[in-house]
Amino acid sequence: MRMMRNDIIYPDLSYKITGLLMQTQKELGRFCKEKQYADLFEIFLKKEGISYGREVVGNFNIEGNLIKGNRFDFVVEDKILVELKSVPFITKRDYYQTMRYLKAANLRLGLLVNLRSEYLKPKRILNSSHH
Repeated sequence: MRMMRNDIIYPDLSYKITGLLMQTQKELGRFCKEKQYADLFEIFLKKEGISYGREVVGNFNIEGNLIKGNRFDFVVEDKILVELKSVPFITKRDYYQTMRYLKAANLRLGLLVNLRSEYLKPKRILNSSHH
């Protein structure tokens, strides 16, 4: 079954974010540190007037107990979680971390991005338990 554009969560915002990430990678190249990419991505978000939080602390609430310790790279417009990586390749661990963060943040969409990849292709991760 093909998804129609209307079925894509936050298509315009995620497209804009992807463009800024491509610009970030183009400016810095493929072999910088994650923090350097995050710093420049933040500059581009500010320049575009896009609201965001950086290094956002998120916690789980399980059976009334607060479990602390998650730190999200970016939460853009309180809608999209953006996790930046600068690694040879994305692993299942990175994917599961992003899923965990989405649940903790109670957001519907996460973008997992490896800025070291030759061809930048953010992985869209959906939070199926979002309410």
